[in-house]
Amino acid sequence: MDASAHIDDLAAFVSASPSSYHAAAEVARRLSEAGYETLDETADWSDAVHPGARLTIVRDGSVIALAVPATAGRGTPFRILGAHTDSPGFKLKPRPSTVAYGWLQAGVEVYGGPVVPSWFDRELEFAGRLVHRDGTAHLVRTGPFARIPHLAIHLDRAVNDSFAPDKQRELQPIWGVGGPENADIVAHLAGLAGMTGTDVGGYDIITADSAAPARFGAGRTLFASGRLDNLSSVHAGLAALLTAEPGDAIAVLAAFDHEEVGSETRSGAAGPFLADVVERVSIALGGDRSDLARAIAGSWCLSSDAGHAVHPNRSDRHDPINRPVPGGGPLLKINANQRYTTDGTGAALWSRVCATANVPYQEFVSNNTVPCGSTIGPITAARLGIPTLDVGVPLLSMHSARELCHVDDPAYLSAAIRVFLSDAD
Repeated sequence: MDASAHIDDLAAFVSASPSSYHAAAEVARRLSEAGYETLDETADWSDAVHPGARLTIVRDGSVIALAVPATAGRGTPFRILGAHTDSPGFKLKPRPSTVAYGWLQAGVEVYGGPVVPSWFDRELEFAGRLVHRDGTAHLVRTGPFARIPHLAIHLDRAVNDSFAPDKQRELQPIWGVGGPENADIVAHLAGLAGMTGTDVGGYDIITADSAAPARFGAGRTLFASGRLDNLSSVHAGLAALLTAEPGDAIAVLAAFDHEEVGSETRSGAAGPFLADVVERVSIALGGDRSDLARAIAGSWCLSSDAGHAVHPNRSDRHDPINRPVPGGGPLLKINANQRYTTDGTGAALWSRVCATANVPYQEFVSNNTVPCGSTIGPITAARLGIPTLDVGVPLLSMHSARELCHVDDPAYLSAAIRVFLSDAD
């Protein structure tokens, strides 16, 4: 395991993926370079899906990739690595262009659950897709472009006592200076995509921290980056898929959009995307409904999403016994109320996977007084009926504009996923 090379490649992947649409495109690009064929959902897959096939399907900001083993046939099970491509931030509203006192501003809506104060006084970029009136989508990104400014302490002496910004009044980023004639941000974005403002029929544009990921600290053991929740898992799954050697199961990377807002969309984990792909692949391999049911019963899903390391200044917010540390390996996430899906059989599978990969791991469980988060694991288990367990890299500053992990943990996670996808446990 070369943790240094893995973290450098993770940094490159994050830099190429300021939005879920860019992340899905980057996954597809890397897979295409490795020989994966991109499938059109409207096409007949009968000839494309066969033993030995390497396939990619992109739906909006989501992507599913499959490595079909040479032994595949009726009822072949699946080994699925589930993750998500989106991260919290701010999404561009309709009619977003405003001017106030010589400042050009953009109207935005809160997307997901960002740690809002962490987004102030950073150079942000806008990124996502513009949709032409003819229906074609165009990726766009601005690079460093906008900033949400703090009010000076001279004008708010209590800012260090408490800071709870008004989400309507105080979160509108500044992106330039001038008057109304300069204020059309959609036209500016359109120009970057080779379009005019009148060409744009719709858009899905979100903010991202524009600062490059960085290693730092003693021995350069710390890694700071935006969107580690959850591009750390998407990248780990992608790297694992590209090096996995599928055994008796079809290896799948399923990276969904919209996890941060509940997943209930056509490209989210609660939608039909994965179920549709699994069924179509099973049928193309000669299976019927009975074979599909057998395949599902023999399958596993590893839901990978970032988790929490113990915060050294607020250890009271963590379980007093189960205390994940940086560099201690990926988390096995457990919750009695099934906010995470891991049960005894899943825990046993994970222990075998990590032993085969020679990777340490740590259990995570919430403090009983702190509500537990959730992720796509329970959704996928309920949607498909596939046995599922939840894992992920331990972070500090989750949902901040810039998050933090140990440089070894993403590589540990990818090594374990590779064993899981290879059906080698």
